[in-house]
Amino acid sequence: MLNRVILMGRLTADPELRKTASDLSVTSFTLAVDRNYGKGADRQTDFINCVAWRQTAEFISRYFSKGKLMALEGSIQVRNYVDKNDNKRQAVEVLVDQAFFAESKGASSAPSAVDDFGPPPPASRSYSSAAPTASSNPSAPANFGYSSGAAEDFEEVSDDEEDLPF
Repeated sequence: MLNRVILMGRLTADPELRKTASDLSVTSFTLAVDRNYGKGADRQTDFINCVAWRQTAEFISRYFSKGKLMALEGSIQVRNYVDKNDNKRQAVEVLVDQAFFAESKGASSAPSAVDDFGPPPPASRSYSSAAPTASSNPSAPANFGYSSGAAEDFEEVSDDEEDLPF
């Protein structure tokens, strides 16, 4: 069986670090995550409840604040409980295993309203003809020379040519 979740979104509030009676660190927070949308479709955002424990909770509460873009990995957890009116309830949340910074340190343009949360717009890119560069560190990723492109950078190839460029 597999229960893995990977999310990227913005914090809707500053996470608060709490301690349990047995002195375990815990923080609960909500992540605003945009759904994929197509042309003409309205943008929709899901607000996903998350909980982190121990060192992960301490890390999140220390380095993240409202509006910061966060990527996380964890699993879905479902808890059943009875509320104060004796109604059976169910809580669904992400149990965070790891949290990651998802924007540069200098990016401080945090949205001011919850409706503005969402990942940055996708960057347009095209592939350049540059070959990968060798690195002195063989385990380092190769640089493939991705760059922004425009429609003017391309030319039409007719079907009657015998030497196609690929």
